[in-house]
Amino acid sequence: MKLTRKQVLAKAKASDLESVKKLNCWGCNLADISIFSQMANIEVLTLSVNSISSLSSLAGCLSLSELYLRRNKIPSLSELSYLRPLTRLRVLWLAENPCCGTDSLLYRLTVLRCLPRLQKLDNQVVTEDELALALMQGKEVTTPPGSVQNQLCTNGLADAETENDPLNYNMEETNKIREELGMKLLSRDKFPSLSSPATRENKASLKKTHTVDAILLLLKDLDEEELHIVHTATQNRLQTYTLDSEIQTDSLQTQKSVDVQH
Repeated sequence: MKLTRKQVLAKAKASDLESVKKLNCWGCNLADISIFSQMANIEVLTLSVNSISSLSSLAGCLSLSELYLRRNKIPSLSELSYLRPLTRLRVLWLAENPCCGTDSLLYRLTVLRCLPRLQKLDNQVVTEDELALALMQGKEVTTPPGSVQNQLCTNGLADAETENDPLNYNMEETNKIREELGMKLLSRDKFPSLSSPATRENKASLKKTHTVDAILLLLKDLDEEELHIVHTATQNRLQTYTLDSEIQTDSLQTQKSVDVQH
């Protein structure tokens, strides 16, 4: 069943779609929710117990803070990519959908990696430790195969080697970012041209540089709560490196001892 404008206005007791802030469509046998592409101001939306399989129509609901989707037909967690632009989304209930799979921990960590601003998932409060773990163990959510974004990539219009890649800045753009951050500017000899032959190592090194620049620039837009999340994740990551280093040191010392004994 398709949710219509008339049904929305009747349920919300409103005169126009723009004024609808809350809507409850629990158990309405809905499959088509394309009407929400016209409802940018919706804040709380209940769509549990329906037959919804795509979340693409929700990508423009930038005011959405609570979304209830329990017991629908969402096939894959890739549908969560449509919720990434919703920076105000804090509550999501997605349980009892096919996309949840059988590994409840992996499912939860993957959702939180994709949507790290969530404060409650499936009626359970999200902790900072979970968010930190999600960054390391959660799977990366990719764009659904049939989406417009994916079609662009297939057609070569958003290939990673083209100018559309957010990490593929030219030298001027990169140095502009670094100057704003108070970092040392890159010299031309350390910035190979994208059009000239370059080794795989150079490209990998350049991409790492861009990644660091992008992360540092994004930090300026994060609030205190989000900075704490990043801080916790960074500490956990550093502890992993420290542990690996200690293991390698112990291994070398053990080997030296064995060599001396022989």
